[in-house]
Amino acid sequence: MVEQSTTLPWYSIQNFYPGILQGYSWENSLALYGILAIPLFFIIRWAYRYFFNQKLPVAFTRSQVISNPLTIVRLVPDFIMMLIVALLIVALARPQKTNEKVVQWTEGIDIMLVIDISQSMQIEDFTPNRLEAAKQVAKDFIDGRLQDRIGLVIFSGDAYSLSPLTTDYDLLKTYIDDINFDMIENRGTAIGSALAVATNRMTEMESKSKVCILLSDGDNTAGNIDPITAAKLASAYDIKTYTIAIGKEGKVPFGKDFFGRPRMVENTMDETTLREIAKIGSGQFFRASDNQALENVFKQIDQYEKAEIQETRFKDTTDFYRNYIMWALVLFLFWVFLKSTFISNILQD
Repeated sequence: MVEQSTTLPWYSIQNFYPGILQGYSWENSLALYGILAIPLFFIIRWAYRYFFNQKLPVAFTRSQVISNPLTIVRLVPDFIMMLIVALLIVALARPQKTNEKVVQWTEGIDIMLVIDISQSMQIEDFTPNRLEAAKQVAKDFIDGRLQDRIGLVIFSGDAYSLSPLTTDYDLLKTYIDDINFDMIENRGTAIGSALAVATNRMTEMESKSKVCILLSDGDNTAGNIDPITAAKLASAYDIKTYTIAIGKEGKVPFGKDFFGRPRMVENTMDETTLREIAKIGSGQFFRASDNQALENVFKQIDQYEKAEIQETRFKDTTDFYRNYIMWALVLFLFWVFLKSTFISNILQD
């Protein structure tokens, strides 16, 4: 239980505003029913005194008693005592305000996105082309992660790390937006080199789980390391590898001809290498032939590689009973003072 001073001073009349009282949670809410018994107690007390206390015959007419202001004034101490008891009951009910904070955390996963930027990624069987579609789903994938470190490797004829593993997702998405076909001069598709660069980046980190997502639309035609050898190296470091073959086979649009019409080219794809990489890496192979299929693939991977999210709840509870005890104390001192003045009924007391 955490007790803090209130934002309002105890003597503020706002402590009695309906909005303030309704905003409390009450630790002992049943005690509030005692307020209803206060008037009943004083009525019984008055009736007992009226019928059983000794009375002196005093020659006052009824009209004189009613019209005498002292008759009303002498009720003030009893009224104040009713307020004191009511305030003590409110304090006993323990008015509180509780703010609950939830902190979510996870150990996180290291994820390396390996994206092909070879010239064939310009083919327009995706909208607007393969690379732009891959960039968009990669950003959507990043938005769905929580505290995972994500890095980025790009490749065509060569491969290099565009971003180390990071939790700065805004910066990472900026890097993805900047990806273009001119970032690597050498032509070709160096899948093995890309896997090796990703593995090298991930071995620098210690994490519970390491995942590599390789997206490519072609066969390995460049680089100085065989893709299967690179896949075995990644597996030795406990890196799970998912591979995605992107694109359709057959006639596909690739740019425009002289008259502005889509230029069709023949596209083939050998999935064998990508399937073998996924098998060695204990991951899974996917085939995406359009934007929606590619989006669904990333959603599947997103579900497969979810770290367990844990949460810690903190309750910050502030007590307000002191405000009403202080008011009761002040009124009690005032009541004691009144009992020593002419307001008190000496004969009755």
